[in-house]
Amino acid sequence: MRFTILGSGSTGNVTVIESGGSYWLLDAGLSCKKIEALLQEREVDPSWIQGIFVTHEHVDHYRGIAVFSKKYNAKVYANANTWMALRRLKVDVDASRTVVMPTGSAVNAGNMRVKSFPVSHDASEPVGYVFTDGNVKLGIATDLGYMSSKVSEAISGSDVLVLESNHDVEMLRMGRYPWNIKRRILSDEGHLSNVAAGEALASLNHPMLQRVYLAHLSKEHNMKELARLTIHQTLQEMGVNYQFQIMDTYDDRATEWCELIVKAVTVA
Repeated sequence: MRFTILGSGSTGNVTVIESGGSYWLLDAGLSCKKIEALLQEREVDPSWIQGIFVTHEHVDHYRGIAVFSKKYNAKVYANANTWMALRRLKVDVDASRTVVMPTGSAVNAGNMRVKSFPVSHDASEPVGYVFTDGNVKLGIATDLGYMSSKVSEAISGSDVLVLESNHDVEMLRMGRYPWNIKRRILSDEGHLSNVAAGEALASLNHPMLQRVYLAHLSKEHNMKELARLTIHQTLQEMGVNYQFQIMDTYDDRATEWCELIVKAVTVA
């Protein structure tokens, strides 16, 4: 199993997951044209995409869904409340390509098993997802106000994590956003801060965890170097000896392919 993050941030979120020659998207928050171009950069024919899993109905997660789904006959998976919200937003996906996936349920996607889990965010029924092929596990959790026990339980034991590290709290407080927007971001239905991401990783750290991709960074209230440093310092202060790599994501280009492998752990 492998994946590449085509875009991460408020301008658009798209991830490609491939296993056994079966290709799937998590969200389609860029235009269809942009998704096509980024897929081709990663040597993926857009027609290979079999389906799209949707986290929630904010435009940076659904922007290209209707056009891409129609053009390439890709099925779209979302829970009932998210579908209702998308229809209110005039996101037109044909019924033949619509799949209602209740939160907490799992479906087969090629040789993978994909399961959703609830997150806390200001949307109708937002979710994260885990992807497993029987050997390795990829956990993806962004757009969440806090790390709940349900999220932690769902993504624990992942070999690779994609975790939100949206903002530095002081940068946000001092920034130019109006207070009502700042309050939303800081709330339990907003976005995970760098410190909160570090604290979450303290409990999610385990010997098999290979990489953590820091996702959905704010362009206004964060910096990649600051996010990495804050998480490193938070883990150190909590006495956590971690071995995983901290990886960047981008809002203007795709990450390199990351192949999930079964990690051999040496027992001292």
